[in-house]
Amino acid sequence: MSAGLLGLLDDVAAIAKAAAASLDDVTAAAGKATAKAAGVVIDDTAVTPQFVTGVTPDRELPIVKKIALGSIRNKLLIILPVALLLSWVAPWALAPILMLGGLYLSYEGAEKIWERIRGHEVAHEEPGAVDTSAPVATQGFAAEKTLISGAVRTDLILSAEIMVISLNEVAHETFWDRLVILVIVALVITAGVYGVVGLIVKMDDIGLALSRRRSRGVQALGRGLVVGMPKILGFIATVGTVAMLWVGGHILLNGVHELGWTAPYAWVEHVAENIHHAVAGVGGALGWLFDTLVSAVVGLAVGAVVIAVIHVLPFGPKHHAPSADDDAAHA
Repeated sequence: MSAGLLGLLDDVAAIAKAAAASLDDVTAAAGKATAKAAGVVIDDTAVTPQFVTGVTPDRELPIVKKIALGSIRNKLLIILPVALLLSWVAPWALAPILMLGGLYLSYEGAEKIWERIRGHEVAHEEPGAVDTSAPVATQGFAAEKTLISGAVRTDLILSAEIMVISLNEVAHETFWDRLVILVIVALVITAGVYGVVGLIVKMDDIGLALSRRRSRGVQALGRGLVVGMPKILGFIATVGTVAMLWVGGHILLNGVHELGWTAPYAWVEHVAENIHHAVAGVGGALGWLFDTLVSAVVGLAVGAVVIAVIHVLPFGPKHHAPSADDDAAHA
């Protein structure tokens, strides 16, 4: 009896040790996959705050929370099942799908630049579009819903690249290990990105609270945050626009490489590698900067083509019926 019990305890201990080793492997793989997708995570963090520009302070965190929940749904309920299924039955389809996302991001980034050139801040000239020149709360629930939907759509593209990059890093793992690793990656990255976004958008409120403290140094820091945050948010919005072009262009370059047209991507990689080895100390950073710049130019060029095509199509913005404001302006 005692020998049997000891044998059972030995088996339990062996199973527990194997489970612990497997958990360590899964955790390490999740950390590696997350690190590999860090570049896109930075882009996601830069892009998201622009969606709460013009939002009244009491609605900032609730909107960020809704976008974060939408991001979790994107990753776990849409991207993860599709990516795992396609990696099993049609791995060739992942690149074209990602390229469609890259096309959308390039269009979004180029459109924002086009609107700034024209002197308009309305992201989409269509009924129900969000006018970022006024607080979203003054435009009603529909405007807030439109804003959140737009943010979640953009997140879908960035999340898709994050998850596909992560999937490629753990392609050698078993199906269940891949599933667990990608769920961990999705949760960790979403919590990190939207935690930072929440902190950014509330920084002015933090500054206001600090400005009321007794210490003069703390008060000065608080006033600096209050005064500086609009400029910081404006800078982040610009970085977000560039990030859309960068990520979109990079997806397109990598996509055509995967589909067989290797010359553009190979040239960029070759030049970046030469820069890396030619410049001591900062060669790696300069090579990365070159890669980023070329990707952004590609994204801008492709996005401009999409905008031009949309504007000549029958359902393009220039074919919309004139609004009452336009009629008044011409009167």
